[in-house]
Amino acid sequence: MADQIPPTAVSLIDYQQLANEQLDRTTLAYLEGGAGDQHSLEANITAWANATIWPRVMTQAQGASTQTTLLGMKLDSPLMIAPTAYHRLFHEQGELATATAASALNTPYIVSTQASTPLEEIAAQAAGSPLWFQLYIQHDREFTADLVLRAKRAGYQALVLTVDAPINGIRNQEQRAGFQLPPGISAVNLHGMRPTPNMSHALDPRFLSSLPNWKDIAWLKKLSGLPVIIKGILHPQDARLAVEHGGDAIIVSNHGGRTLDLLPPTKTALPLVAQAIDKQIPILVDGGIRRGTDVLQAIALGADAVLLGRPILHGLSVAGATGVAHVLRLLQHELEVAMLLTGCRSLTEASSVINTPN
Repeated sequence: MADQIPPTAVSLIDYQQLANEQLDRTTLAYLEGGAGDQHSLEANITAWANATIWPRVMTQAQGASTQTTLLGMKLDSPLMIAPTAYHRLFHEQGELATATAASALNTPYIVSTQASTPLEEIAAQAAGSPLWFQLYIQHDREFTADLVLRAKRAGYQALVLTVDAPINGIRNQEQRAGFQLPPGISAVNLHGMRPTPNMSHALDPRFLSSLPNWKDIAWLKKLSGLPVIIKGILHPQDARLAVEHGGDAIIVSNHGGRTLDLLPPTKTALPLVAQAIDKQIPILVDGGIRRGTDVLQAIALGADAVLLGRPILHGLSVAGATGVAHVLRLLQHELEVAMLLTGCRSLTEASSVINTPN
């Protein structure tokens, strides 16, 4: 039977519940689990709910729009698809289904290094819609360079350098479930890389010597000729360093609460980062965004766009490309309603809705 939207799927929370009902226990633990006791994972979501929105009434709504521009791209909304791994865990068409939905809605899609589909096939399916490639710098630098050039040849328009996860976080929920990738699903774009040396511990010097550093931004820009976006910034000083070293944009992220527990929720870090770099480069944010009011808050606090991670996989699990597209449409509609009911004609007016009125 073709993928169909369930009649009860009217919000992103509904999609999460439906996905959780149909995924097997180990895959669910991989998808929904966070680091340690999962405080950061939960705080990402609850922080957005801890807000008061101040509406304006009887405003002139003519010409209202969610359109925005990001790194030269004209977008219908500030929504983007975050990089997440192994989409074929959640649907047989995997990243191709996600790319189909992104293309249909002209939504930028950031493809993960750990995609379960060749990056060239994803690019072909995206049919010219905005496509960025997320990069983990590998211990094999030559392989990393080849991977970057593959992405450029395939038509990816930017690189997203993830800097907050040089090692996997300790995800106890995933460990308890005994999660392992099933046969036939792997990070196919990393096939052929030299094996990682056996490490005796996390601070093994052989591992530490291969970690990314600030100079890698210039290396990647020279190698690829593409914009480089830095993903995984929380501290204001790191935001300043990203600007200083030539980063073209920043993604405020704590990796969905999956790397280290007790990190601040992204809503808390976002305004601090925005203040630190003072509009020198664009800021994107992910982490716990489930409602149109969350998107409106993010824009008000200094973000130029927001990324969706788990909600995309929920939609993919439930209804493939149709589900992913529906998740994006639901959030887009909620944002439009929130803007209309708060008197915002454009995203640039969002800051007024969360500031205490005079």
